[in-house]
Order: sequence, then structure tokens, then C-alpha cells
Amino acid sequence: MTETASRRFFDVPPVWLVVALLIAWLQVHHLPMGLSFGPVWADLLGGLLVGGGVLLVVLAVTEMRRHQTTLHPHQDSARLVQSGIFKRSRNPIYLADVMILAGFILYWDAVLALIMVPVFLWMLERRFVIPEENRLRRTFRMDFARYCEKVRRWV
Repeated sequence: MTETASRRFFDVPPVWLVVALLIAWLQVHHLPMGLSFGPVWADLLGGLLVGGGVLLVVLAVTEMRRHQTTLHPHQDSARLVQSGIFKRSRNPIYLADVMILAGFILYWDAVLALIMVPVFLWMLERRFVIPEENRLRRTFRMDFARYCEKVRRWV
């Protein structure tokens, strides 16, 4: 595997999500600063966000597999998926990644790591969403333009 291919293989959102989760976990265990979100509500909301994120991933992956198109963000898509969860969000897997990160931050009481949620969202958008949408725009032209008019990027 060439260096560029190797870099692209590891330059995927799940790897970035794991890094962000690791940073949040380290913050809780090594720099808690006595901060807390509160007793029960953060655990409940965190669990709902993680569970909802996992559900979004399952729905999106199932729909993409049904349409026989790639999940890899650096490869061209064979088809423009507009059904299932993709009727509600153009990027349900990225949205799920953000939900999972926010959920674990709440559940772990990683108050200082909360700033990572908008930073992670910004990074996903710049590094993956915009380049993907540009490839889809070039490949599917009018179909993608109509899809963008009907469905928002996130929710």
C-alpha cells in the first residue's frame, strides 16, 4: 500500500471519532477540574444520543448497502442514495458521529471536552462532507442539485 493510499485508508470519520473520544476520555480521567453536567440528566441524554447515533449508522449503512454503493468517503459513489434515512439528512452517518461524540462526552462528564463537538462537526464538514458533495455534484449533476433542494445537509 502506498503512503497516499495508506493515509486515505486511515483518513476516515470513524478514526477521527475514536481520536475525539480518546481525547474526551483522557480529559475526564486526567483533567476533570471538578466540573460536572449534573447527576442523572446527562447520563440519560448521553445514552439517548449514543443510541440514536448508532441507530442512524445502522439505517444509513443498510440503505447504502441496499443501493450497492460505497461507504468510503474518498471513493466515488455508484449511486445517489435518496431513500430511507437519506430523505431526512444528506449526511446521516456524519450526524451520527457527532451525536455519538456528544453522547459520550455527556455520559463521561467530560465538560471541558464539550468544545470538541463543534470542532469535530467543523472538521467533518471541511474534510469529508464538502469534498464528497463536490464529487456527487460532478457525478450526478441535476439529480444531486434537486436532492440538495429537498434535503438539508444535516437535519
